[in-house]
Amino acid sequence: STGNWSTGDWSTGYRSTGHWSTGDCSTGNWSTGNCSTGNWSTGHCSTGNWSISNYSTGHFSTEDYSGFGSFNKPCSPEEWKRSKKPQFLYFDFTEWVPLEYMTDEEKKDNPQCETTGGYLKIFDYQDTFRASWDKLTNEEKAEQYDQLKKLPNYDENVFEQIAGFRPGHLMK
Repeated sequence: STGNWSTGDWSTGYRSTGHWSTGDCSTGNWSTGNCSTGNWSTGHCSTGNWSISNYSTGHFSTEDYSGFGSFNKPCSPEEWKRSKKPQFLYFDFTEWVPLEYMTDEEKKDNPQCETTGGYLKIFDYQDTFRASWDKLTNEEKAEQYDQLKKLPNYDENVFEQIAGFRPGHLMK
């Protein structure tokens, strides 16, 4: 970690315990939001996963609201837990780049690399989301899209706001 008082690996946030994160005071992994416990999220003060909203406790949230939910609608934690999540949702949008693999420009842009032995490279969230989908075979896409549509309250418009694409439009 490059952040002060942090215990997470490959993180740049301060007072954080999450891994591969840039947010401050966070425990979530692969997140950029501050004061969050959710994973794969960009919102602040959130506990849900795959959200871009603030103060959210649900999953796939684009709206700031309280209460547990998914796709901006109420959902019980039990209902969410029972649902099968498609594997492409679990992606890394950060990567630890060791000093010996850094370009001269990366070293110039990240002067702390000499102390930390590298830096945390952050990829665009929506680009990485799409790349995770694009890696799938057509058969895997069909199976995982079916799983996605079965998530509680699935909403293609909300998914597109978060992920940057509509899986249904990319099916062959």
